[in-house]
Amino acid sequence: MQIIILFVTAQQWVDELNRKKLVFISLALFMVCTILYIEINSFSALLALRFLHGVAFGIATTATGTIVLDLIPDHRKGEGIGYFSLFMSLAMVIGPFVGLTIITNYGAFILFTACIIFALLSFLCAIMARIPKRTIEKKTEQASGWKTFIEPKAIPISLSGSLLAFSYGAITTFISVYAKELGMEQIASYFFVVFATMIVLPRPITGKLFDRLGENALVYPGIFLFTVGMIGLSQAQTPFVFLVAGGLIGLGYGVLLPSFQAIAVKSAPSHRRGLATATYFVLFDSGYGLGSYVLGIVASETNYHTMYFIGGLIVACTAVIYYALHHKKTVLSKAHL
Repeated sequence: MQIIILFVTAQQWVDELNRKKLVFISLALFMVCTILYIEINSFSALLALRFLHGVAFGIATTATGTIVLDLIPDHRKGEGIGYFSLFMSLAMVIGPFVGLTIITNYGAFILFTACIIFALLSFLCAIMARIPKRTIEKKTEQASGWKTFIEPKAIPISLSGSLLAFSYGAITTFISVYAKELGMEQIASYFFVVFATMIVLPRPITGKLFDRLGENALVYPGIFLFTVGMIGLSQAQTPFVFLVAGGLIGLGYGVLLPSFQAIAVKSAPSHRRGLATATYFVLFDSGYGLGSYVLGIVASETNYHTMYFIGGLIVACTAVIYYALHHKKTVLSKAHL
């Protein structure tokens, strides 16, 4: 709960303070935390450092995301967010693969050295980036209570994203163990290659389709692909089926993540876009963490086949939640115009 409060409070800073300074400070703190891992020699110190590192990461990623949102024209929000989230998604897929390769072949010290280099490069890129000054808009209504930390209009689509993340957590957490159980340990790394490829390939097209055809034209097919991929993964017995499932999941995930984020941002007034982004990612990350834990229990009590099958059914339920909380509401609002 403390992490969530810190996270959404950071979004208030993003909306109200000098964004350039906030990005520099958070990335500098992130870089310092990365360097300190080499000197950590106790578990309690590691937990404290992880806490501080997480705060820096949360502020930096959402601050940069909000700056990007302000730079994108309203009529190209879907396309712009698609490109931005593309690189975020690639980092989440390629990072673990590179990290595991380095620590397996060269050890922890080289791994942390590589992380320090990447943190430094991130800081240097921020220094070179041109971040335009932003005029703070006057707010006609002053938010109070829980609305100070959460954007209410972003909650419906954020709940859909949370349910999606619930099942996605099983992919990143257990896929290597599942592959080993199937006797496809050497294929596990290729799963992420296919997964990342299918995230990248359609992204330039899906962003434009979002802007031209609307969110529903992408969300429902994305949920269908993700669901079929998860159920196919639960039944995989050969490398071909295993990798095809990874491709379908990657395609569905690559369509849904930027679409949900764009909907969350468009639902909020411009001066609360930071909070809308925070609301979305707080619920998305909460779903991810809870899903990894709950589905892990399911796997221990049954097996990984059952776990991924249940994960697929949960993804299918995202369509129901999306329709009830967002699609139906937009239809009714248009009918009253």
